[in-house]
Amino acid sequence: MKQIATACMMDTTPVSATGSFPLSSLFSKTDLGVSDSAHYTVFPGFCDVHVHFREPGFSYKETIATGCAAAARGGYTAVCTMPNLNPVPDSVEHLNEQLTLIEEQSTIHVYPYGAITVGEKGEILADLEGMAPRVAGFSDDGRGVQSDDMMREAMKRAKKLGKVIVAHCEVNELLRGGYIHDGDYAKAHGHKGICSESEYAQIARDLKLVEEIGCAYHVCHISAKESVALIRDAKARGLDVTCETGPHYLVMDDSDLQEDGRFKMNPPLRSAADRQALVAGLIDGTVDCIATDHAPHSAQEKSKGLAGSAFGVVGLETAFPVLYTYLVKTGKVSLTRIVDALAVRPRMRFGIPFGNEFSIWDLTAEEPVDPEAFLSKGRATPFAGHTLYGKNVLTVCDGNVVYRGNI
Repeated sequence: MKQIATACMMDTTPVSATGSFPLSSLFSKTDLGVSDSAHYTVFPGFCDVHVHFREPGFSYKETIATGCAAAARGGYTAVCTMPNLNPVPDSVEHLNEQLTLIEEQSTIHVYPYGAITVGEKGEILADLEGMAPRVAGFSDDGRGVQSDDMMREAMKRAKKLGKVIVAHCEVNELLRGGYIHDGDYAKAHGHKGICSESEYAQIARDLKLVEEIGCAYHVCHISAKESVALIRDAKARGLDVTCETGPHYLVMDDSDLQEDGRFKMNPPLRSAADRQALVAGLIDGTVDCIATDHAPHSAQEKSKGLAGSAFGVVGLETAFPVLYTYLVKTGKVSLTRIVDALAVRPRMRFGIPFGNEFSIWDLTAEEPVDPEAFLSKGRATPFAGHTLYGKNVLTVCDGNVVYRGNI
């Protein structure tokens, strides 16, 4: 059984992207029902720092229980959940509603974010001090903080609290009603486009504030080549900046679009040049983490084409197979770098420990993506029908089997 590890699984501090660990000390193959086979590869538990589990408030889209099940199937043992909920976790009282559901339903580690502003409306700062001990960081995901002064004050408080500002970067006045990338596909098919500047202009604004204040800053789901360049430069200047992108941005662009809501996400799939810049950023370390932005919606909400469907696709159950098939097997990115971005760097950035957490994969197995077989309530994926390599046969979290596939 091949062992690919990015840290000693019994240690709480990620230390390396190339180490191995004593498999026999972690589990009994007999007890777990996994035979010793060269076809199996062991990975540390993946950590997704950007998911939407939709509770409280939107359990028809997803629940803590179904989100955890989907994550475990994908090899994830830790996730950070976004705060666009009802109620928004903008106070201790509201956060406790979410924490109660997590305590009751979770089968893996679930770390919520607190909102930056009350109701994510960008008008009044949330109770950052009260929530800080129980959240992974602060985010108004789904909305960019439009006010420079509001973001400056949020960064000052987050710095004092030792927490990361996790920014969805989007300038509202530049959106202009768009819903896919303002590129060739939009022009050819008469769609309203979202310009790349709506993303990178706010990143540039925030980086100036980070330089002024010195807080820890993480950029969500970057999609544009200009964003990669800005973050690369900021890191070179020593700013405390990290970022993430999603599997779909690394392997798809707007030439892959179809007239179907399962191709609609925010930010949108951009040009081939943007995709190539993201891959280059992943390779050189500018892009720290790969996060799915797992965003389930009901079938009805995703049935209205590119113009009318809700933004968001699911990704927890397909992330690793997509990355392995289209980046690793094609020789574009090393397997070590992919696992580093899925497991090590997310934990390092947000202080999420490794425990006895791992998944076991058959990398020789290939199968088509069937959304109807998902454990998530969401079905909208741009990878439906793609044949992907890599099948998870087992996920263990804190020594407990949380997912068992067909071997």
